Amino acid sequence: MEETLNRTIDPACLQEPPLAIDVIKQLDVFGICLYSMLTFMSCLSLLLYLEVCVYIYKKLPYPKRTTIIWINGAAPIIATMSCFGMWIPRAVMFTDMTSNCYFAVVVYKVLVLMIEELGGKDAFLKQLSGETFKISTGPCCCCCLCLPRVPMSRRMLFLMKLGALQYAILKTVLSVLSIILWTNGNFSLSDLEITGTAIWINPFIGILTITSLWPVGIMFIHTRHMLRSLNIIPKYSMYQLILVLSQLQTSIINILALDGTIACSPPFSSQARGSMLSQQIMIMEMFIITLVTRFLYRRTYDTLPSKAPEDDKHSVTLSLQAAHAEQVV
Repeated sequence: MEETLNRTIDPACLQEPPLAIDVIKQLDVFGICLYSMLTFMSCLSLLLYLEVCVYIYKKLPYPKRTTIIWINGAAPIIATMSCFGMWIPRAVMFTDMTSNCYFAVVVYKVLVLMIEELGGKDAFLKQLSGETFKISTGPCCCCCLCLPRVPMSRRMLFLMKLGALQYAILKTVLSVLSIILWTNGNFSLSDLEITGTAIWINPFIGILTITSLWPVGIMFIHTRHMLRSLNIIPKYSMYQLILVLSQLQTSIINILALDGTIACSPPFSSQARGSMLSQQIMIMEMFIITLVTRFLYRRTYDTLPSKAPEDDKHSVTLSLQAAHAEQVV
């Protein structure tokens, strides 16, 4: 019985992902149209992002403009990396790690954005210092209603920023470590044995992710009413949507591929086909999110004041007022 089953398996289903040239050779008319459309979407996302970067750079001061540029880049960068992974299946692990490392920084930048929108760290502490913050929020402690409310202080703000920043640092370090282990044949996403490195690294990254999302959720709950006029709720919703699509959706598709639920389709094995489907879906989703975030962030900002002319105008006004007062006397 086992011999019969083994004979029915296409040898290509047991091979590693195909080369880029093999992917191009097996494309039919529908495949060419699909790949061309998805490539156009990813390129357009990147162009729209660059245009928004130029606009924000001219309209906003540092460091707020840097924060917004980082957050705006989440969807276009993920779409671009997914496009590379779609055309070069053997590079999927590298493109996914690049996207995840970038988004790890975005998690921290979302926290920084809410602080910057309130005037920066000093203005934030001046306005909210001593106010108690509810910490029994998701995704970490949403069920722990007995947790006490914590007063906001400079130390509390530092711990919240540290909680979000640790994910950006450790995620990058673990990604580099995974690549090093992969080159030595010690890391494979399909290796779920207890002796494999992936079964230890990936759950630890999951814990880091949950820990970093916790302070961002706490900050959002306590600042959303003050930042409602700045569309912080839809902005935060887009950030959450990118998180779900790039992390949870990809994980579900990979699990289905490893389980064999996603069928093999030569030259793609089940795992390679699952990755290909994930990249294609991600490009379409990130393209739509890019359009929405462009609408949210590319708004009318106050023109940056020119300090020198204003100062000159103010001094001239004072001198005229003084001269007029002397004449009256």
